[in-house]
Amino acid sequence: MVYRFIDQYKKLFGLRWLLRRLKLFPNAYYNYLKHRKSGYLQKKKIILGKIKEIYYKYNRLPGHRMMTIFLERAGIYLSKTTVQKYMNRILNLHAVVQRRKPLYRKGTQHKIFENLLQQDFAAVKRNQIWCTDFTYIRLLNGKMRYNCTIVDLYDRSVVASVNGKNITAGLAITALEMALTTAKPKRGLILHSDQGSQFTSWEFTQFCKLRGVTQSMSKAGCPYDNAPIERFYHTFKQELIYQHQFRSDDELDHAVSRYIFVWYNHLRPHTYNDYLTPFEKRFAS
Repeated sequence: MVYRFIDQYKKLFGLRWLLRRLKLFPNAYYNYLKHRKSGYLQKKKIILGKIKEIYYKYNRLPGHRMMTIFLERAGIYLSKTTVQKYMNRILNLHAVVQRRKPLYRKGTQHKIFENLLQQDFAAVKRNQIWCTDFTYIRLLNGKMRYNCTIVDLYDRSVVASVNGKNITAGLAITALEMALTTAKPKRGLILHSDQGSQFTSWEFTQFCKLRGVTQSMSKAGCPYDNAPIERFYHTFKQELIYQHQFRSDDELDHAVSRYIFVWYNHLRPHTYNDYLTPFEKRFAS
């Protein structure tokens, strides 16, 4: 305690004066500083090791913001600035580089169902509002595959995700059937999508009607009307698709399933949930 007192007041009273008043030898104080630095370096070494462990455990995905959350969960509390310095300057660890998002061109409006959300993406309970869309994935052999995912706006959890060889209403129905079977929502659930032909088709709209699902649609050519699913696909591609090459459908299916239903839903902190994972938010109460 006495050495901490000296550290606190040495600028005010002077180091030599304090040592004389407290009857301490200078060597004793300098040995204290030496051991304190040694302890600091040892603690820093442990922290750097933990950062590397987390970084490689999660396939080089965490940036400094996400790393700060993982460290806090391990009982290590550092500022985001310090974590960024440790990662980037000392360990030379960097998160996945995000590709620039392509510009959208406004499409021809063909509104089938009213936009019930109007860019209000908050849900007060789970299985109240879902959003869905498609994206493409290219296999190593050049063949195209398509993914249809459904996200619950309450906690941003993925309730269904399926891949297919064709972008069809059938693939959208398969995803919705999976989500309904797993989550078991009440009738009146809102499903928000764009105005793609898969979602406006007779086959899909009839399926929704029979299962008590209320459809809502974005304005044509306006991805911001379905921003949460756009954000999910952005993260999905940056963290998984652009980092790997898939040689077969089985390899792709396994990777997508593991990414979504292990990493994304259960392990990855989400800013929308105040850095809880989707499933932590989903079952918090």
